[in-house]
Amino acid sequence: MGNFAHSFRGETYRFADLKAVLACASARRSGDELAGLAAESDAQRVAARAVLADLPLKIFLEETLIPYESDEITRLIIDTHDAIAFKPISHLTVGALRDWLLSYEADSAALARLAPGLTPEMAAAVSKLMRNQDLIAVARKCVVVKKFRNTIGLPGRLSSRLQPNHPTDDLRGIAASTLDGLLYGTGDAVIGINPATDNVQNCISLLDMLDSLRQRYDIPTQTCVLTHVTNAIEVMNAGGAMDLVFQSIAGSEAANEGFGINLNILREAQEAALSLKRGTLGNDVMYFETGQGAALSAGAHFGIDQQTIETRAYAVARAFSPLLVNTVVGFIGPEYLYDGKQIIRAGLEDHFCAKLLGVPMGCDVCYTNHAEADQDDMDTLMTLLTAAGVSFVIAVPGADDVMLNYQSLAYHDILYLRSAFGARPAPEFETWLEKMDMYDHAGRMRLPGGNPVLKRLIAEHRDAA
Repeated sequence: MGNFAHSFRGETYRFADLKAVLACASARRSGDELAGLAAESDAQRVAARAVLADLPLKIFLEETLIPYESDEITRLIIDTHDAIAFKPISHLTVGALRDWLLSYEADSAALARLAPGLTPEMAAAVSKLMRNQDLIAVARKCVVVKKFRNTIGLPGRLSSRLQPNHPTDDLRGIAASTLDGLLYGTGDAVIGINPATDNVQNCISLLDMLDSLRQRYDIPTQTCVLTHVTNAIEVMNAGGAMDLVFQSIAGSEAANEGFGINLNILREAQEAALSLKRGTLGNDVMYFETGQGAALSAGAHFGIDQQTIETRAYAVARAFSPLLVNTVVGFIGPEYLYDGKQIIRAGLEDHFCAKLLGVPMGCDVCYTNHAEADQDDMDTLMTLLTAAGVSFVIAVPGADDVMLNYQSLAYHDILYLRSAFGARPAPEFETWLEKMDMYDHAGRMRLPGGNPVLKRLIAEHRDAA
């Protein structure tokens, strides 16, 4: 469509194409600077945002960032776009969409109706015009409810993934970490293990152990071993206890090829999981992880800024009605998100864009040890995300994942978030906690010293010894 330009402080800033406008309008981050896409100055960033604010939303349907003919994600976005849902806002600019999203008119019901009419690029564009408080204010109005053995995403609820990783996949060590997490009331989103050894037989062993634990205590949750989707298909063919199919996804066909997947493989896995009929309340059987920087690190970003290409991954997720999606926001490293400030902003962006598109977004609030970030930054992000209505967060023993070697949240962080916001676990899981006498009279988790379940487990293991 030619050049885009804006005059600011006596200087005219020109942008070659839509991708350049989006990239220069982004908040500062190291990944875009590494890729040579970022604004060269704050003045240029302001000019790009002024251009972006005046662009009609329809431009994102007319000008694709990756050609339709060469990218199946672009084809998915265009072919599944709901023109009827889009019609009420089709006359708006990106800036006017921001104003509308912040209005009283844009309530939870209106946002749910709108979601199928938005493309990822529209969501990414409007997020670039928003302050952090705007991202929080709109995201908390977006309600995305999903079901398998319990109900995730209801207002006033905060779920959690219990992540009991072990450096050697020792079953006793994983079981101990799992029981520890359950005693803190974590695990209602999923009990999910990243396997140290990613092969079919090991995954079956891990799944069988988790499923036996779940059935022994009649826990209304779901379990998952985060193996590659092709392994998951083999596990299901072998009769393994597969609840959720996991896969990392990205926003371009080429980046997904780097993960060894395409849409057809995901459909095959979803159909296999649905055929098992393991869900009791619903059939949302998929679990996806994303993260800003994935496409760039694979050299498959096509000159698109990392936040916009990340948001395109949510179109993939949306197509498969997942129970869970989470951004692993600081996991890839400081080359993509340099410090705590960039990680916090990226986490709020990812959550906002996904929820706006109707995707049930959670977050692994995390960082690597060589990033300019610390646990105080994670305290800030987890608090802001809970205020924004995040579907779930991830917790590991002591906040230190000894298998993946990165820093996340601890089990007790979930207690803080639920206490500070009056948030509760998934309703079915909350009922189970009450039945197991793990809640006190005020609806709080019992401290370990007064926890009857813990005392019973210690007695059982003493007798077994």
